[in-house]
Amino acid sequence: MSLFDVSRNSSWHSLRLQITGGLIAASVPFLIRLSGEGSEHIVIMTFVGCIIAVCIGTLTFRGISTYPGAEYSVYIVPSFAFSYGTLILFFVLGRFNYSIAVLFGSFIFSVCWMYVVYFKIQRARDLRIGLVGETNNAYVKELSQVRWFPLADPLADVSGLAAVAVDLRQDLPDEWERRLADYALSGLPVYHIKHLYESMTGRVELEQLSESSFGSLSPISAYMSLKHVIDWVLAAIAIMVLIPALLVVTVVIKLSSPGPALFRQRRIGYRGLPFIVYKFRTMKQATAAEADARNAAMTQSDDARITKLGKWLRMTRIDELPQLLNVLRGEMSWIGPRPEAEVLSQWYEEEIPFYRYRHIVRPGITGWAQVNQGHVAEISDVTSKLHYDFYYVKHFSPWIDLLIVARTVRTMVTGFGAR
Repeated sequence: MSLFDVSRNSSWHSLRLQITGGLIAASVPFLIRLSGEGSEHIVIMTFVGCIIAVCIGTLTFRGISTYPGAEYSVYIVPSFAFSYGTLILFFVLGRFNYSIAVLFGSFIFSVCWMYVVYFKIQRARDLRIGLVGETNNAYVKELSQVRWFPLADPLADVSGLAAVAVDLRQDLPDEWERRLADYALSGLPVYHIKHLYESMTGRVELEQLSESSFGSLSPISAYMSLKHVIDWVLAAIAIMVLIPALLVVTVVIKLSSPGPALFRQRRIGYRGLPFIVYKFRTMKQATAAEADARNAAMTQSDDARITKLGKWLRMTRIDELPQLLNVLRGEMSWIGPRPEAEVLSQWYEEEIPFYRYRHIVRPGITGWAQVNQGHVAEISDVTSKLHYDFYYVKHFSPWIDLLIVARTVRTMVTGFGAR
């Protein structure tokens, strides 16, 4: 469920309206260029490509906007940059002639149109949600952006509400069950309170490991296989492009502090199998006694072991780049739950129910928990992080991966969550 879906103004959220408006906006530079001098064939061919790019950009943004976020507007430009960038790549690799003016103008106009749609939806959105029966107070308290209206009477006026939330697992009186069905039939959204909480926080709290929580305990296998191939290809390309930079970082680390440039650690990965992860070393080299301690595997805030260079490498996430080798070896993905040190993973499994379930997908260089919460180590924080991992598994798809990519770029710029 997107937060946009809570809006009672459905017209601006219509896919048909968004794509039609985008195509009209994108046709402005085409019509201007067509009326001037130049090759009509090239202009028309470019515009056909722009039509496809507008559709892909709109669908990409809508797919990303189904996941929680304070400001969806920041993902408009990346969504259309992705679609138009793919179009440019197609023209270049295929050695097709294209009109830069039409392509660039179409991009600008379609992005502007989507911002109009976004702000119209934002103005129409009013999170006035009716609350039926007894619910988990923790959910209600955490969703502070919602204005709750308790509904004690099935005949209560709901005309000013955007939706109704209820714990569908509780035994409701017959009159309330009929009334909830009437709400749904009349077009008023009725949400299970836990689903509403998950959608607006980006976290899934498992109460029992059952198919009723996820629908299936296994993610979509077709996308998992496709993602594995894409991961390998992108990692191979990235390593070839980044070899000079990786060598420079290696030399600088060796010169800045004693010890190896690469840090190796045994971690738990896909299907619970251990593997050796590679990172650029950002800490002072540990002694043999410290290497076996649980605390040595944790990174605390303002950790004294982190070197000056290491702090910068962590903030920019450059220290994670050697994990491209793990991606090539099939042990990791670009995106997924972060792999934990084996000693920590064993500890967490003893303390936290269902912890092992996060290993159902390949661990990633970046992930949903990292871009939402950052680095954690304590049990209470790890439990919260686990809820983000479960949300990722539950919504395993290209859309959430694209959103994580966009937020990772922001994280690299701001240094969010680094320790």
